[in-house]
Amino acid sequence: MTVIAFSAVHRRVPVALTACLVSFAAFWIAQRAAHVSMLDLMVYRAEGATVRAGGDLYALRATWAQLPATYPPFAALLFTPLTLPDTESLRTLATAGNLALLVVLVRLSLRLVGHTRVATVWWVSAVAVWCEPVWTTLRYGQVNLLLAVLVLWDLARRPDRWAGLGIGLAAAVKLTPALFVVFLLATGVVAHRGRRSGPWLRHARGAAVTFAGATALAAAVLPYDSWRFWTHMVFRTGRVGYAEETANQALRGVLARLLHTPDPGAVWTAVAAVVAGAGLAVAVVAELRGERAWAVTCCAVTALLVCPVSWSHHWVWCVPAVLVLAARGHRAVAVGTLLVFCSYALWWVPHGPGRPELDQDGIEFTLSGLYAAMGCLFLGLAAASGSRGRSRGQAVTNE
Repeated sequence: MTVIAFSAVHRRVPVALTACLVSFAAFWIAQRAAHVSMLDLMVYRAEGATVRAGGDLYALRATWAQLPATYPPFAALLFTPLTLPDTESLRTLATAGNLALLVVLVRLSLRLVGHTRVATVWWVSAVAVWCEPVWTTLRYGQVNLLLAVLVLWDLARRPDRWAGLGIGLAAAVKLTPALFVVFLLATGVVAHRGRRSGPWLRHARGAAVTFAGATALAAAVLPYDSWRFWTHMVFRTGRVGYAEETANQALRGVLARLLHTPDPGAVWTAVAAVVAGAGLAVAVVAELRGERAWAVTCCAVTALLVCPVSWSHHWVWCVPAVLVLAARGHRAVAVGTLLVFCSYALWWVPHGPGRPELDQDGIEFTLSGLYAAMGCLFLGLAAASGSRGRSRGQAVTNE
């Protein structure tokens, strides 16, 4: 019986791997049939070329869309190798690399929830590649999967001397992952009462040191660009795009569409502050009760919600979020969340030139805000799970 079971397990892996490869191949063909431009990848390439040529990074306008450089200077340093291959080879390498990163993301997410079956990695990857944030990440040649993998690699394993490296590098490339440093610091401060704050504070220190080192390296190589970014460009969120755009699934975008204004101003500031505090509190409580899967995904979702702009492709964190929901008993919600992110519903509403997002009706507004709604629902479920956990713990204590 043991031999039969062992044989059955080992047959599942090739079947799952084959299904994943077929799905990836179909995805690749579909992307080519859609004539994807990988617009953001071309901007990254232009940034790398500007660095190599000694040009003005933040005066750059790349591609037919005249897109600017918006990331910190350290990212531009990392983009310099993108200038070596020709454009078509670069697109092929970027597609293959992002598909590999998706598999790693799934593997790390499953490790986070305590699932170790190799076959599951391939089955989940075969499905996850078709969700809208992943499709759009590959369509634009974005770095979202890389950043998520860096953060998860850092948090889905036991702390060691490399703790903080992944988060620090991710934050140096794009500022949003810096919220994980705040999460680690807050957890350490709250845990200080029990004199067990050390691991979290050391982790936060490692991330901060890595971020500072990467930023200092960029400042040494690109002093003028670094000065411009950190004193001026970092505050100009409008350079990224219009707040009300359908693709903006942050709370600022939702409020802009709800209030029919391109600048929700103080309303957004107040709502974002409340959600940031509540989301971090839920993440810290989950971490302290030993539920790192809830904690990490809650922190990621909070960052996506409160960031001024969270394009739909930034929501690749839907992959670990769905797995956390399924692993923690919320299977119906997990299926519903998966359907939302695979529905492409936000693109069903008028969007594009003319800024029609400022004149949405109720149905259009609902469809264009689904990601933010699912993010808030996820935080609510995490908070409710924490409350039930504390209630059960108190009941056991009382008995």
